[in-house]
Amino acid sequence: MKIVADESVDKQIVDRFRAQGHDVLFVTELDPGIDDETVLLQSRQANAILLTADKDFGELVFRQRLLHSGILLIRFAGLTPGEKAELVAAIFDIYGEELRLGFAVLSKRALRLRRRSG
Repeated sequence: MKIVADESVDKQIVDRFRAQGHDVLFVTELDPGIDDETVLLQSRQANAILLTADKDFGELVFRQRLLHSGILLIRFAGLTPGEKAELVAAIFDIYGEELRLGFAVLSKRALRLRRRSG
């Protein structure tokens, strides 16, 4: 699966996905400091799921109605980067293709997916 990891994502999560054979473009390695609109555009052009911990992408998708190819917003507090990597990888194993259908929020308690309309 192709993934674009925003620079807000822990490197351990990127490393975990790469070890599993996923194609991961990590903004921190490619073009740090680019704006969120550009990150969203790059993920859409690559037909990749955007992995982020930045709530601003919700604004871009729901208020500005910018197009995307699936977003997973990680909302973990109090977990180590290794624990986060384990949880995110498990969610991708179970729901990977469904994540392309919309905007998902992953917390310690639940995964919520809001499907794209139209």
